[in-house]
Amino acid sequence: MLATKVANRTGPGANDIGLSRKHIMKGIEDSLRRLETDYIDLYYVHLPDYDTPIEETLRTLDDLVHQGKVRYIACSNFHAWQLCKALWVSDLHNLARFDCIQPPYNLLTRNIEYELLPLCASEGVGVCVYNPLAGGLLTGKYDPNKPPAEGTRFTLERLGPLYYERYWSATNFEAVAHLKQIAREYNRSLTQLALTWTLSNETITSTICGATSVKQLEENLGASEVKLSQEELVACDEVWQKLSPRPKLFYGR
Repeated sequence: MLATKVANRTGPGANDIGLSRKHIMKGIEDSLRRLETDYIDLYYVHLPDYDTPIEETLRTLDDLVHQGKVRYIACSNFHAWQLCKALWVSDLHNLARFDCIQPPYNLLTRNIEYELLPLCASEGVGVCVYNPLAGGLLTGKYDPNKPPAEGTRFTLERLGPLYYERYWSATNFEAVAHLKQIAREYNRSLTQLALTWTLSNETITSTICGATSVKQLEENLGASEVKLSQEELVACDEVWQKLSPRPKLFYGR
């Protein structure tokens, strides 16, 4: 399964970024050449483009599907309302629709459960999540009293500040401490608990995780063979409720 993305800046020009027809058409040709292939299995738009009508983007992607250069299309970092609008436009104009979405999702970041996941379950959209380990925070290797070591996600030149703002907080470290206790109680590593937990949600299709060694890869893959007990899931939910308390939603009249 070969997947790649389009939207990020690739040059200095006005059309070297976004989801315009021009940028997508150039992006797919560049990707096919670099990857030395005739087609992409899953082509993501990396993030929303607020300067380009979604119909223009979808018509371009639909053309790529009909040309055989793309098999299926997907989106990443879309809010629920943006995915819903895109699906509606596709249905309205009989265009290829987003078959998958890639949002961040982990034990510390569960906001997609409120609107995005129910939408995906209802519309049959696959969900391939990223950041299942919260930038490495859910490996338990970071000390809140020390700055992150060089070479980690938190110190990357471009994305480091984003990861730091998203995950590096006293509240998150407190949650990690509780999750470590849960993992120890059930004789698991924190990494496996975190990865297995994402896959325990039936709406999640797959989870993206990186590895810098064979040992890490083996540990990550081991998560797919583990099933969390109901007690573990409840314990993880309790940590989230403390981290992000919210009232129960009410849909009655």
